[in-house]
Amino acid sequence: MKHRGVLFVVSGFSGVGKGTLVKELVRRYDNYALSVSMTTRTPRKNEVDGVSYFFVSREEFERTIRQDGLIEYASYLENYYGTPRAWVEQQMDEGRDVILEIEVQGALKVKEKFPEAVLLFVLPPSARELKRRLESRGTESAETVLKRLKRAREEAEFIPDYDYQVVNDKLEDCLKQIHGIVCAAHGRPALNQEFDNQLKGELEALVKGEN
Repeated sequence: MKHRGVLFVVSGFSGVGKGTLVKELVRRYDNYALSVSMTTRTPRKNEVDGVSYFFVSREEFERTIRQDGLIEYASYLENYYGTPRAWVEQQMDEGRDVILEIEVQGALKVKEKFPEAVLLFVLPPSARELKRRLESRGTESAETVLKRLKRAREEAEFIPDYDYQVVNDKLEDCLKQIHGIVCAAHGRPALNQEFDNQLKGELEALVKGEN
């Protein structure tokens, strides 16, 4: 039985290490595809269209919005960013599990359009450890670290809306746990309707003595 891919949404506090987790999943396993966003901003040096982003005009982006061609989108610094529905659907139809790394508001919008999507929230071992990780970056002021902690406190209110949560204490353990969740998600009936319908038809035929 060929499985359709799972749409897998990863969120977490700034500094929790979700970016590292996502990159490692894509590097280690062939079945994952990291979602490529569509944007209206100008490409930077070494960025490749279709790999880094799908770079489009503002007119094309707004037309895609009107055609319901985006799973979710947002405006930031006068540019649009969004997740193209067609690309995600194609990857899933080919059996790949699509990873979408976005913040909580966007994740909940995705769940509205894709009820079968798996929402996973990455947590730190403790609040103190989160603060330590933010400070260890060495790129942010004490004021910025405090702002990120306040934002984390706000985002924590949305954790119950997610399907799963994992604690990123040891990277290897966390990766295995996340991969196990995705593998288990393939067994949900909502993702296997085509096979289930075929099986029911075959059973019906056997009961009627047609085979």
